[in-house]
Amino acid sequence: MEENQNIQQPTVQYTEDNVIHLSDMEHVRTRPGMYIGRLGDGSHAEDGIYVLLKEVIDNSIDEFKMNAGKRIEVTVEDNLRCTIRDYGRGIPQGKLVEAVSMLNTGGKYDSKAFKKSVGLNGVGLKAVNALSRHFEARSYRDGQVRCTTFECGKLITDVTEPTDDETGTYIYFEPDPSLFKHYSFRGEFVEEMLRNYTYLNTGLTIMFNGRRILSRNGLSDLLTDRMTATALYDIVHLKGEDIEIAFTHCNQNGEEYYSFVNGQHTTLGGTHQAAFKKYIAEVIKEYSGKNYDYSDIRNGMVAAISINIQEPLFESQTKIKLGSLTTEPDGGISIDKFIGDFVKSQVDNFLHKNTDVAEVILQKVSESERERKAMAGVAKKAREMSKKANLHNRKLRDCRIHLNDAKGDRQEESCIFITEGDSASGSITKSRDVNTQAVFSLRGKPLNCYGMTKKVVYENEEFNLLQAALNIEDGLDGLRYNKVIVATDADVDGMHIRLLMITFFLQFFPELIKKGHVYILQTPLFRVRAKKSKLKKAKLDALLEEVKARKKEAELNAKLAKRTDDDPQDAEEPEEETTDDSQESGKKPMRNLSVTKDYIIQYCYSDEERLQAIDDLGPDPEITRFKGLGEISPEEFINFIGPDIRLDQVTLNKGDQVAKMLEYYMGKNTMDRQNFIIDNLVIEEDRADEEAE
Repeated sequence: MEENQNIQQPTVQYTEDNVIHLSDMEHVRTRPGMYIGRLGDGSHAEDGIYVLLKEVIDNSIDEFKMNAGKRIEVTVEDNLRCTIRDYGRGIPQGKLVEAVSMLNTGGKYDSKAFKKSVGLNGVGLKAVNALSRHFEARSYRDGQVRCTTFECGKLITDVTEPTDDETGTYIYFEPDPSLFKHYSFRGEFVEEMLRNYTYLNTGLTIMFNGRRILSRNGLSDLLTDRMTATALYDIVHLKGEDIEIAFTHCNQNGEEYYSFVNGQHTTLGGTHQAAFKKYIAEVIKEYSGKNYDYSDIRNGMVAAISINIQEPLFESQTKIKLGSLTTEPDGGISIDKFIGDFVKSQVDNFLHKNTDVAEVILQKVSESERERKAMAGVAKKAREMSKKANLHNRKLRDCRIHLNDAKGDRQEESCIFITEGDSASGSITKSRDVNTQAVFSLRGKPLNCYGMTKKVVYENEEFNLLQAALNIEDGLDGLRYNKVIVATDADVDGMHIRLLMITFFLQFFPELIKKGHVYILQTPLFRVRAKKSKLKKAKLDALLEEVKARKKEAELNAKLAKRTDDDPQDAEEPEEETTDDSQESGKKPMRNLSVTKDYIIQYCYSDEERLQAIDDLGPDPEITRFKGLGEISPEEFINFIGPDIRLDQVTLNKGDQVAKMLEYYMGKNTMDRQNFIIDNLVIEEDRADEEAE
C-alpha cells in the first residue's frame, strides 16, 4: 500500500502559454453551443440555423413592440441564405459595428429604449455574425445608410452613403457550412416560427418569400390552427395588460400548452406556464363547488398564454424555458401572483357570465373523472407492477442522462429506441451510447388500441411499462427522453408495428407527437461491398480518401458538440475551414462508406443509392438485402445510430384528418382495406442485375 501511495503522477505543465485570450468572435466560434444550443443541419426545428434566424427577427419584433415598424420582410434563398428587413428605427449608425460584433453591447440593458424585450443579453446578432460565412448589416436612418459586411465575424467593408429608402434595419447572413454541416433551411419550420410571431403581435405583417403572414385574433388563431381535435366550446380568449390567455377543451387525452414570454416561444414552459396550469384548474374547481382533481379539470385542455415582463430570465441562451420569478428585475410582483390574479378574476367572471360554456366544461371534467375512477383500481395495480418491474425491467436498457435531469448539458441528446424483438434490441444495445441512448424492447406486435379507452394503457403490460419508462402518465413535464424513436424492420411487419405504435401515441399521448418528440429510425436496406483487390487503383484511392474525409468530419462534429468552458486547453483558434466541395452547404452529404481489411462497404437506404453503389463499387460487388435489424451486426449498427443517424420526425397538423385516417387504417373495416389493396396492387420486378450490367 505504501509503495502505491508513493508513486508519483507525472506533472502537467501549466505556464503562461496555457492562458489564452479569445476575441468575442473567436469565442463564439469556439463555443457555439453556449450561444445557440446545438448546431445541426436544419432537419430539426431546434437546430442552430433557426436560432440564428430567430435572433435576428427578435430584434425586429422588439421594434414593433415599441411601435416602430409594422412590417418585416423575411426571405430565404435556396434554403441557404436569409435576409431580414424591418422598418423600425434602425440601429444607431455610430454603433452599428459594435452592435453586431462586440459581445455585451446593446441598447436593451437599461430597459428604457426597449421596455419588454427578448434580446437582453447583447449576444444575438453577434452570434449570428460570428457563425456566418457571410454577414451584412445595414442601418437606414436620417437619409443615410451605413453598410457593414463580415466574413466569419471579421469586418470586411464599412461604407456610409445617402439613401432614399425607409428607416429600418437590413440583415443578411449565410451560416458557415464548416460549422453547420450540409445544412438546409426547411420552409415549414421557418413558417411556423413566423406564424408564432404574428399570433403574439396582432397588427404585425410578416412577408415570407413574398407571402403575407398575419393574425387578427392572436392566441385564438394559434389554437384554431394547432388543434387536431374538435373544440367542445368556442375558444375563450382573454386579454389584460401584458398578459393574454386562450383555452378550450377537446375530446382528446392529455394537456396541450403553448407559452410565450415577450414574443419568445418557451417550448419547455417555465414559471409562467406552471402558474397558469395551477390557477386555471383552481378557478374551475372553485366555480364548480366540487372537489374535482386538477388532472380531471385539465384533461383535454388546449391552452396558450403570453406575458410581457421586464428583463426576463431564461434558463439558457436559446430561451425556451422561463426562469423569472418576478415581473421586474428589481422587484415587481411575482410571476405566480401576476398570472394568478388575472386568471382568478377574468376566468371566474367569464364562467359566471357564460354559464352555457361553463356547463360544457364541467361536463367534460365529470367525464374525465368517471373515466379516471373507472380505471383507478387497474391503474393502481399497474403502477405497483411497473415499480417492481422498473427495479429489473428486462424490456428497458436505460441510459445515464435524461431530459428531466436537473443538472447537465446533454439532456436534449437523450433518446429511447423502441425496437421489436430481442435480436434487434440486442444489436442496438451493444452499439448504443450508454450515456444518452436507451432501448425498449417490444414482444412482437403491440395491441391495436384504436377506439379503446386509456384503461388499456394500464391493462396492457407493454403499454404500461412504456408509459412508465417515458414518465408521461401525468403529462410531458417529466418526460425522460427528448426523442422517442420507433426502430422497426424494413418490411411489412415492421411497417405494421410502426403504425401500431404511432396509433398508440396518437390515441393517448398526442402532445408527444405535437411537441416533436416522436421519430422513425431510418436503417439501410442494402449493403453493397467490393473487394479492394478487384477495384482499380484510382477508384480505390478515391473511395479511401472519401472514407478518410468522412471520419475526419465525424471527429470534428463530435469535437464541436462536446466543447465546454471547463476545458481551457480546448479553447484554441478554430480549425482551418475546409474547402472540400463535400462540405459546402446544401450539397449532398458524403455516402455512408466504411472500410475493412479486405472490403470497401457502402450502406444504402434506397434503390437509387443501391444502383449508384453498384456502379461506384463495380464491376462485381456483393449485395446484401437487410430484412431485419437483427441481421445488422453491432459493429455495423453503430454507423446508423451515431452522428450520422437518419431520423424522420412524426408530425401532427390540423389538416392531417387524423381521426378519419385512424378510423380507416386501424379500424374494424377490414373489407374496405382489403378491397383497396386489391384495386391498387402493384407488382414490381427486381431488375437490379440487368441494370447493373
